[in-house]
Amino acid sequence: QVQLVESGGGSVQAGGSLRLSCVASGYNINDYRTGWFRQVPGREREGVAVYDRYGATRYADSVKGRFTISRDLHKNSLYLQMNSLKPEDTAMYYCATDRGHLRWSLALQPPEDGYWGQGTQVTVSS
Repeated sequence: QVQLVESGGGSVQAGGSLRLSCVASGYNINDYRTGWFRQVPGREREGVAVYDRYGATRYADSVKGRFTISRDLHKNSLYLQMNSLKPEDTAMYYCATDRGHLRWSLALQPPEDGYWGQGTQVTVSS
């Protein structure tokens, strides 16, 4: 049974840090493109940071230099270290693995067909 479980969200003041975790089961996170995505109510989901199956990474311009994606293949887990948080980072954050036509890529766009976690809320106050 495929399952992704995120944790680590919370409320912080601007400039603070959070570390998100995602534990996957039922498959290997390095099989396909896997990453972090976020969504604000009323807006489309967007890519934050992704890995391809070989370990290459890609970040959204808005988080470069502040966020770091990492993974532990032994634990089949994905992480997102978020530093220097800004109010505009407020969103529901999801980890996901792509099963669709972009599964071999390093694209940032959210998977149309993928495994998704339930999300963890990040709220940054000014």
